[in-house]
Amino acid sequence: MGWFGGGKASETPDLTSRKDRKKCWESRDAYFACLDGANVVKPGDEGNVCADAQGTYERNCARSWIDYFNKRRVLAEQQQGVLAQAQNQA
Repeated sequence: MGWFGGGKASETPDLTSRKDRKKCWESRDAYFACLDGANVVKPGDEGNVCADAQGTYERNCARSWIDYFNKRRVLAEQQQGVLAQAQNQA
């Protein structure tokens, strides 16, 4: 049984497994590197530029993890902007 019930275990990653967590993080890093290369901050705003990396990311990570990672990426970028602005004013 998968994480969301009713499905086969192979359909969703087993994030209690170290190997599957590592695959999730590696696919997240590859997708975010593609976004960085396309100068895109918010995941999903890149169009088809990173479609392959995004598909792998979505296959290897649970939806709740994807939502968390994506929100964290946007928040980190906003924080960097605020810190840079504060340093310029100082």
